[in-house]
Amino acid sequence: MSKYRIAWLPGDGVGHDVMECARLVLDRLGLDAEYVPGDIGWEFWKSEGEGLPERTIEMMQKTDCALFGAITSKPKDEAAGELDPALKDKGYVYFSPIVRLRQQFNLHTNLRPCKAYPGNPLNYRDDVDIVIFRENTEGMYSGVEFHPLPQAVFDVLSANHPKMAKFEKFGLENIALSTRIMTRQGCRNIVTRAFEYAQKYGRKSVTVVDKPNVLRETGGLMIRTAREVAAKYPGIDLGETNIDAQCMWLLKNPQNYEILVAENMFGDILSDLAAQLVGGLGFACSANLGDNYAVFEPTHGSAPKYAGQYKVNPTAMLLTAKMMLEWLGENDMAGRLEGAVAAVIAEGQVRTYDLGGDNTSLEVAEAVAAKL
Repeated sequence: MSKYRIAWLPGDGVGHDVMECARLVLDRLGLDAEYVPGDIGWEFWKSEGEGLPERTIEMMQKTDCALFGAITSKPKDEAAGELDPALKDKGYVYFSPIVRLRQQFNLHTNLRPCKAYPGNPLNYRDDVDIVIFRENTEGMYSGVEFHPLPQAVFDVLSANHPKMAKFEKFGLENIALSTRIMTRQGCRNIVTRAFEYAQKYGRKSVTVVDKPNVLRETGGLMIRTAREVAAKYPGIDLGETNIDAQCMWLLKNPQNYEILVAENMFGDILSDLAAQLVGGLGFACSANLGDNYAVFEPTHGSAPKYAGQYKVNPTAMLLTAKMMLEWLGENDMAGRLEGAVAAVIAEGQVRTYDLGGDNTSLEVAEAVAAKL
């Protein structure tokens, strides 16, 4: 019997390509694991009206963690238009499978390291080493939205906030409402995780990023809670910045930041910006962490036009596998994998198109495996 059971979720498009690369490297490392395939992605939405079938969730509940490739997501109307004709007008509403996974398994912490590896021609600077903690289940991605705005919701909001009434003149059918829901517990958890990481790995500062001067209640809650948490870690500095200013400063002086922590949407924005500083989404790995379960995924999209061509950079997927190994406690394997990735980047002999090369995804994975 294998030591680990890992849910294997290629998803859509190039997710299949990069997952094949990950498997090649994991097999070379000799990880004692059973990889259990799961159905997830756009094809299942089109044919079943559910991008994350219940059978996949049931399967995942019997595994230690999940490795995930990539997902295709489209706006509500486009998604409805691609449903199988037999499913149209049956009440099916598209919901992002990865967002649902985060909420289903309470994967409250999204961890996104953005590290510059020497030899990467796309590095903004070679000394960038930023870790982003993104709250994963609340904020602007809570999924509580309305269009058109129900009368009952409008009435409650109008009765409790004077600024709401002015929108009635537009007609409720013309109003869309997305909510930014943040709890003290959620804020405390993500900030605490960031400080614990800083303490464990010798980082000297944690910067909380929000917009409390405009988003006074939700942003204010985040900042107040962060200050309470920071008081318990006297050796680590707390920084406080606005999201717009932080994006500018990341471009100006990225080497000044060690750990950034933010709510869901702001964390999403920051992590993509930071990823570009170290070569783009082809180098952007991530982990969705809960108390007892985790889903690991590269942050790039499904790039359907490249599906099956083995063209995209698999480094993000390989570094994601490295994060999974760390979470499983296989630290020696994780260190060897990162060292092999770094060596291939430094040598610069095997590169995908984004780095100016003409090698395939599999050739990069094979070069990394050879270093092991």
